[in-house]
Amino acid sequence: MKSLPKTECCVSKSRCSRCPLQMLKDGTLPAGYTVKKRKLVSLDGSKVTKKRLKAAA
Repeated sequence: MKSLPKTECCVSKSRCSRCPLQMLKDGTLPAGYTVKKRKLVSLDGSKVTKKRLKAAA
């Protein structure tokens, strides 16, 4: 199973594998999601929930 991104970056210097910023850089972020101000946001403006993330991944 692919790992799901965290909803917010923890701002550690060595980024974890689930960091949304790192996943965006690696291209492993689920489709329809992006990162703004270190927080995971959906492109359509709906609220980011773990249930929706699991379905997208």
